[in-house]
Amino acid sequence: MRHHESPPTAPDGAAGGQAEPRVRRRPGRAVPAIVATVLAVLAAVAAMALTQPASAVDKSAASAPNAATSTQRGPDPTISMIEATRGPFATAQLSVAPGNGFNGGTVYYPTDTSQGTWGALAIVPGYSALFANEEAWMGPWLSSFGFVVIGVETNSRSDDDNARASELLSALTWLTTQSPVKDRVDPNRLSVLGHSAGGAGAIRAAERQPSLRAMIGLAPGFPGNSLSMATDHVPTLIIGGQNDGTVTPSYLSSLYGTLPASTQSAFAQIAGADHVYYTHANNVEMKLLIPWLKIFLDSDTRYTQFLCPSLPDPSTISAYQPKCPYVPPGGTTTGGTTTGGTTTGGTTTGGTTTGGTTTGGTTTGGTTTGGTTTGGTTTGGTTTGGTTTGGTTTGGTTTGGTGNGACSATYSTTNSWSGGFQGQVTVTAGSAAISGWTVKWTLAGGQTVTQVWNGTLTTSGSTATVTNASYNGSLAAGGSTTFGFLANGSPSTPTLTCTSP
Repeated sequence: MRHHESPPTAPDGAAGGQAEPRVRRRPGRAVPAIVATVLAVLAAVAAMALTQPASAVDKSAASAPNAATSTQRGPDPTISMIEATRGPFATAQLSVAPGNGFNGGTVYYPTDTSQGTWGALAIVPGYSALFANEEAWMGPWLSSFGFVVIGVETNSRSDDDNARASELLSALTWLTTQSPVKDRVDPNRLSVLGHSAGGAGAIRAAERQPSLRAMIGLAPGFPGNSLSMATDHVPTLIIGGQNDGTVTPSYLSSLYGTLPASTQSAFAQIAGADHVYYTHANNVEMKLLIPWLKIFLDSDTRYTQFLCPSLPDPSTISAYQPKCPYVPPGGTTTGGTTTGGTTTGGTTTGGTTTGGTTTGGTTTGGTTTGGTTTGGTTTGGTTTGGTTTGGTTTGGTTTGGTGNGACSATYSTTNSWSGGFQGQVTVTAGSAAISGWTVKWTLAGGQTVTQVWNGTLTTSGSTATVTNASYNGSLAAGGSTTFGFLANGSPSTPTLTCTSP
């Protein structure tokens, strides 16, 4: 597999090295003189160290983030830095073959291995388009600011928004579990971006996987679909064009208005931009994308200055609707309630834990009652009398999930509408690693499964069986993966069984 590397932009004022002048030394008394000089210098240095303020001893050490404890990456930002076409990190790229749920693509990544792991972004193109033709310019640009970027080619150029959502999530799964750079990616700091129909796919992906840290839609929309973001809780940046005749400003304004007030979000309209503006390199768009990703993927509040309370260069933006201040995730309890329970090493944001325990996990806008969440995430949902371990409960209800032996499976309803619903199942390995899994449950009356992603479905009568896909069957001890599905009928809470060969 061939890797291509590109250096970072050279800093302003960098100069080439000069050869040191040669010094002729006299023999004999040269050695004592040198020793005396060295001793004098050492004494001066010691005196300076004793009188120098502690904050001035090592400015680079004081300002540089600790890779073990911080996810901030790179130097203190300036407006000229985010306007530049390359950031502070050298990058490389590799090609991805078709398979694993998407049609291949390209990965761009920083070559620096001293900073710890990086947040990741998956990008999918618009209807009938190729990433290689329209969004490839973004890959090395964003990667040079400290992100692993995977550009996703769709299985069919006519794929709808739901298919594009599946391709985005499949690409992130492959990137974090199978790719040659998987050890460089933090699987807990993932995001999606799409243009046009790809933007609609990014919205769908955020609905399916609310554990994503950021979603960006560039003129998002899909013909004939009633797109809404009413159930989206992922931090969302929507960008439109003032002269876009396809995804019009009025349509996009209405779409943005469907977001819940509690969702951290921003809407920006680029002055004079049409529908294909985003397919050409420009720093107007990047001055929005880079801060958004830095804040929510890296928890880097140094970048909030470029979004709040206003934009540093508003001349290129014809409309801007932020929801300041922006608060990245990380170790805080905000607007939530913990009653008679315990939260240890986790985060409760806008949710309630009552008589239960959250350990090393996250509860966001949801409720844990008399249950336990360990190393997992409950977002906008309810865990009652059950246990979520290393998994995710999103927008639904997990009640007394069932599993034993090699693996366990937990179900949640993530969305529902008249005549149908969307479900998600978290599969978790037991005390030993597994090389494959099978989940079975009984469909309630009137239920039929119409689509599955991240797994293979078979049905026999009222029994639904989903086996792992080729890329998510191998799980480490205690590791987990998810699959999702769409179904006709009314949602219910099935009893699941999980087995491993």
